Amino acid sequence: MASIVEGLGFAPDAGRLSMERAMAEVRSARAVVIASGDARIVVVAAEAFDPVLAGVLAEAGATDAALVLPAPRLNKMGAPRVQPGAVVLPHLDAARVAHLSLKPDARIDAPVAPATPAQAAALELLAQALVLPAAVTCAVPEEKAAGLLTVTVDDILSFRAAEVASLAIVGRAPVPLEGAPETEFVVFRGGEGLRDQVAIIVGRPDLSRPVAVRLHSACLTGDLFGSLKCDCGDQLRDTVRRMAEADGGILLYLDQEGRGNGISNKMRAYALQAQGYDTYDADAALGFDLDQRRFDFAAAMLRQLGVSAVRVFTNNPQKIEALKAAGLNVVADQRVLGRPTAENVRYLASKRDRAGHYIDFEALAARAPD
Repeated sequence: MASIVEGLGFAPDAGRLSMERAMAEVRSARAVVIASGDARIVVVAAEAFDPVLAGVLAEAGATDAALVLPAPRLNKMGAPRVQPGAVVLPHLDAARVAHLSLKPDARIDAPVAPATPAQAAALELLAQALVLPAAVTCAVPEEKAAGLLTVTVDDILSFRAAEVASLAIVGRAPVPLEGAPETEFVVFRGGEGLRDQVAIIVGRPDLSRPVAVRLHSACLTGDLFGSLKCDCGDQLRDTVRRMAEADGGILLYLDQEGRGNGISNKMRAYALQAQGYDTYDADAALGFDLDQRRFDFAAAMLRQLGVSAVRVFTNNPQKIEALKAAGLNVVADQRVLGRPTAENVRYLASKRDRAGHYIDFEALAARAPD
């Protein structure tokens, strides 16, 4: 008798399914197995590693334990690397794992080996799951790991591209906005792991000509609550207003909180900023590069909406280059300025000086409140 899957004529992508489940497992503080050829490692997110998990793994006969950290974190800890590394763990000590993975002033106190392909893939899995990029890995006898979800390195590394390829519109409706009454929200499923993305079509842009476009990464603190630490909310509302007053446009509202790090890691970075770190040093102390975001799926959203040429509203050269690399014709780019505040001026200067954002402080000063 045919299975229900065969009966429905549905051929699931086993690799994507394994990856989706693995993301849910690590977010729920459970271990998974990552397979690379004949090699198998058990992986636990360091942020979830506690004495109970340490005891379970020790009782299962775990060997070759290591804490896998990305290069930015290792560099901050005095062990310069350009690739991830694996800090040897002679004992499964939860307190030590927490210290090495989270404390901003922690220093490396054990040998660091190059990360294996499976260990490097573990960090990509954690990044997709939006948890701290630090993984406890070990070898466990096969019979002891029975029942744990297994995902392969190839499953992990191919997941982002598969999500872009599967991008699809799942809902759309008119949503009148203040100052932009003729506006439609179009919801896409796909792009970033297990999250929906939204295109806001303002007015009636002429798709036969270059369309005004902004790629706006979600910022809960700035967009919704008016945080003074950034200029995101100002940029969001200013872009919609300008589009409404001109020939319309499309704003992509992308679920990429904290430059792609997720809201929990963004708050960890904010806590470090309160101690004096700038925005990029805070991210590096947590193990993140300057910017974790990718924009290939944003270009795919625009193409599905019939857009081939754009005038992009951004200060970020990475977004411009990403749209070009994805095959869109970027005919012009325009700046989007918020209001300078005592709380965000250092942040804006860091984006200009360290990430090459096009931010004119004289123009900003002209927008400062009296």
